[in-house]
Amino acid sequence: MTARIREDRIEFRTTSAVRELIDRAVAESGGNLTEFAETSLVAAAQRVLADRTRFRLSADALAAWEEINARPARDLPGVRRLMERPTPFGE
Repeated sequence: MTARIREDRIEFRTTSAVRELIDRAVAESGGNLTEFAETSLVAAAQRVLADRTRFRLSADALAAWEEINARPARDLPGVRRLMERPTPFGE
C-alpha cells in the first residue's frame, strides 16, 4: 500500500458530545480519525453532488424522458429573432 501525501488541512470546532460520538465510531471502525473523517466527508460530498452530476431514472421515467426528447423542437419566433441578431461582442 502506497502512502498518500496529504497537503491540505481541514479543521473545525464541535461539541464534546459530537467529538465523543466520532471518537467511538473511529474506534469501532479500526482506523484513525483522519481516515474516518476523510471517508465520511467524501461520501457526504458525493451524495450532495450526485443529483447535480448524475440522474438515475426508473425504466418508466426513462421512457417518458426519451419520449419528450424525441419530440421535434417548437418554433419560437422571438428566440429565432434573437439568435439571428449580430453579436454585440466583436470577433
